[in-house]
Amino acid sequence: MPYIPNTDEDRKEMFKRIGVSSFEELMSEIPEELRLKGEYNLQKALSEYEAKHELEGIAGKNRTTKECISFLGAGIYDHFIPSVVNIIANRPEFYTAYTPYQAEVSQGTLQAIFEFQSMICELFDMDVANASMYDGATALAESVHMVVNINQRKEIVLFDTVHPHYQKTVETYTKGHGIEIKKVPYSTKGMVEPSELEKIIDENTSACLVQHPNFLGILEEMEEIERIVHKKGALLVSAVHPLTLGILKPPGEFNTDIAVAEGQSLGLTQSFGGPLLGLFAAKKDFIRRMPGRIIAETVDIEGKRGFVMTLQTREQHIRREKATSNICTNEGLCALRAAVYLSLLGKAGIKEVSELIYQKSHYLAQEINKIDGYSLAFPEAPFFLEFVVKTERPSKEVLLLTKENGIFGGFDLERMRKEWKNHILIAVTEKRTKEEMDRFINTLRNLYKDKG
Repeated sequence: MPYIPNTDEDRKEMFKRIGVSSFEELMSEIPEELRLKGEYNLQKALSEYEAKHELEGIAGKNRTTKECISFLGAGIYDHFIPSVVNIIANRPEFYTAYTPYQAEVSQGTLQAIFEFQSMICELFDMDVANASMYDGATALAESVHMVVNINQRKEIVLFDTVHPHYQKTVETYTKGHGIEIKKVPYSTKGMVEPSELEKIIDENTSACLVQHPNFLGILEEMEEIERIVHKKGALLVSAVHPLTLGILKPPGEFNTDIAVAEGQSLGLTQSFGGPLLGLFAAKKDFIRRMPGRIIAETVDIEGKRGFVMTLQTREQHIRREKATSNICTNEGLCALRAAVYLSLLGKAGIKEVSELIYQKSHYLAQEINKIDGYSLAFPEAPFFLEFVVKTERPSKEVLLLTKENGIFGGFDLERMRKEWKNHILIAVTEKRTKEEMDRFINTLRNLYKDKG
């Protein structure tokens, strides 16, 4: 734990500059009754080695995906991250870079963000993409303010198959703005029937918010949904998983107006839930309504290639009434990781990862469905990456026992909703081997045999 010490002479010089003679004089404005009398109840000071050793001991109590096989998902996934991602992202010129307000000294940072935006546009098949979204949930919530700004309608149709945390974030962002949210229920197939959407959407609807694949891993009927939404003059907002786009149609192909996603799967570690990376793309017609910032390529007075912040529509930079969002973060380092990851994989690599995810998740789902006491909750629905298993045994108990066997067996859906009692959401990424999946299958089989 390196630090920069201040000597007594340093402190005297600082006091002199401030205009006081001592630390006590500096604190003189604080009333006596508010000051702590006596000694602080602190532990004995530790050396650097002792402190590091103690913290490592505390951290060592955690069980991570390094020693356990992980089938956890529900928004954050255990994907493979090439070593080059860390090597480049940890270079000091990137790792310590601040928000690029001054283009003349921020060309490297600006170019990295520009390349990131370009790759997201290509991956999503959309016209424009921005930087600076916090995560997938807030990106979806920001899209609501954007669509209302575009068409001045204050009614949103939200699929109930969207991630529950995303739904809560949308509700939080819209509270107090007079925006009405109508939810479309899902069917026994774990997806929304287009006929249910037709019953709810009308000429007052600003936009329809859909997740594809949805929170339960199931594919929605996007072509039919798009037809219904645009027929009413509303906008379509699609939340996608970027590593499914090597096989699935990108949002631009089914004429989505705004596409958002969580970018954690693109080279970001799970890290106990963050930091994350929001992806946000849209049709070119809506570029001036987008939140965050957009980096663009230009030339200087000598004709040399350069990069600048072209649009930044928050109230710090323009008149408040014309601002589209108050989002302030840079997210440059997370975006850089995603850019490096995408450049390493390329089109062929993204397709290969998608195919592996599809094949492995379907293999595991089929095998678990054969085990007594376990069944697919939505057996007729097409899925990608994740699927839901219903257990006869309490799901909490199943997951606790799999954990004892060195396996994170999935996400207990009852944590989200009571209606999902004894339902487990299982995610299978490209990292999972057949041996690991077979071990999981045998563990579940043995747990059921040991019942009672």
